[in-house]
Amino acid sequence: MNDYQPIPIAGVMGWPVSHSLSPALHGFWLRENKVVGNYVPLAVRPKNLKDAILALPKLGFSGVNLTVPHKEAAALLVDRVEGAAKTLGAINTVVVNKEGLIIGSNTDGYGFIESLKRSLNFNTLKKQTAVILGAGGAARAIAAALQETGLSEINIVNRTRENSERLCEEIGDKLTAVDWKERNEVLEEKKLLVNATILGMVGQPALDINLSALPLSAIVSDIVYAPLITPLLKLASDRGNTIVDGLGMLLQQGRPGFRAWFGVDPQVSGALEAHLRGKIGGLQ
Repeated sequence: MNDYQPIPIAGVMGWPVSHSLSPALHGFWLRENKVVGNYVPLAVRPKNLKDAILALPKLGFSGVNLTVPHKEAAALLVDRVEGAAKTLGAINTVVVNKEGLIIGSNTDGYGFIESLKRSLNFNTLKKQTAVILGAGGAARAIAAALQETGLSEINIVNRTRENSERLCEEIGDKLTAVDWKERNEVLEEKKLLVNATILGMVGQPALDINLSALPLSAIVSDIVYAPLITPLLKLASDRGNTIVDGLGMLLQQGRPGFRAWFGVDPQVSGALEAHLRGKIGGLQ
């Protein structure tokens, strides 16, 4: 009788993948919850993505996370796409089920909302308006998630208006495209500002924006986590706005995958945040 029980293994696929904090995040949870399992970085070139995804069941993987540049391409390679990923056309989490089917989902929006909940009562967003800077994969996920919070309108501001308009058309009727040159004026009377671009990230140009029209009661969020306090967040904090850095989204979006792969619902603790803040310091 064969009673062999394989050790669950998951990982993160990207190219490059050395920048990813996911191994540090999931490694912490494995140790904290005394789970016998592994989570490994997988450097996969775009041309090899299909072979890598299809090999997961054969290699005994419970699943993987996906990071740039694989999120959209991977959505076309899995056996089934679930939840918000159907609309977004991008996945960041893969689960191999008991039948060996490869299931893709997107937890970016979930992670963003859960992170915001620590700083904001969502009832205050009802019938309010928000601005999202960017129109890429993260912006799409965040826009889709924010639609469900009762906002009356979400302005999508992107350097390429065509991409903003496409996002609005595909995600929902509460979204409106705004020209990049109007990014300062559109902040008037807004309840929430989200930077979903890489502007302000280590090694990238700064985000050129003037917050003078933004109410001091507005929340300002930046999904960038290296540095944790981006120039946008410092500017907002200095003038009195409540700020939300990108670490919370990173931590929260990882929970559904860990739960599916390892059978434990991990918690976002102060010890975990301190651990990851230390890792982020090494990226700056």
